[in-house]
Amino acid sequence: MRGLLLAALLAALAATSGAAAQEQAPAAAAATAPTAAPAQPERIQIGLSIDHLSITSDFSGANLTIFGALDNVDPLVSRQGRYDVVVVLEGPAKPVLVRRKDRVLGMWINTQSETFVNVPSSYSVATTRNLQDIAEPATYKQLSLGPDYIHLQALYSDEPPATIAEFRDALRERKKAAGLFNERIGGVQFLSQTLFRATVALAPNVPVGTHRARAFLFKNGAFVGESSAQLAIYKAGFEQSLYAAAHQYSLLYGLFAVLLAGITGWAGSIMFRKE
Repeated sequence: MRGLLLAALLAALAATSGAAAQEQAPAAAAATAPTAAPAQPERIQIGLSIDHLSITSDFSGANLTIFGALDNVDPLVSRQGRYDVVVVLEGPAKPVLVRRKDRVLGMWINTQSETFVNVPSSYSVATTRNLQDIAEPATYKQLSLGPDYIHLQALYSDEPPATIAEFRDALRERKKAAGLFNERIGGVQFLSQTLFRATVALAPNVPVGTHRARAFLFKNGAFVGESSAQLAIYKAGFEQSLYAAAHQYSLLYGLFAVLLAGITGWAGSIMFRKE
């Protein structure tokens, strides 16, 4: 009897082991099967039509063309037109002093001022659509993207927030009125699913120096990535020679300016002298 029980127990154990081996085989096969490679994120690249621009005293403004391409795009998203590109051309950053005038005793005098640091001297934007149709304002504030969302840091932060906001708005309005902060809706056009062209405006008073072109890619309203390139703008002709002389030979330039002013005044007095 004991022999029969022992034989039955051994048979049951063998059957259980075989079933466990069969269950583990598919799991092992699944573990060794190759996994699908994760989808690569979209990327954006840009290139300028020119990498340097010389301007003369009669420069009246121009348009700059920027070409770009997208990598690893989703064909469905592209066909639906859910990719958006915002291109920015930023001028050299420098501090800007903003003054406020008030009427005191019948005269307009400067009463308050605020200095902002690292302010782009110019800021030209080109977009595929209106900014409000591309992403949320919070995204633009985080990226410091767009004339109305550039981060303008006050030098003296101990002023009341309302006062700083008033000077910040005045700075933006002054830049826009001078044509240095501008926006071109529809300035970015897709030539194909992956290629695009952007046109940004250069104001007649565009500052010289190294400008940076930046392209921002959005997918369904979400920021994906950016790319950048540089553009050198410098003066040419007589104006550039005069500018270089004023900086390299400042003492002689100052003496020449005083002498020229004296000669001009003397010549004017002779020409318009009353007999």
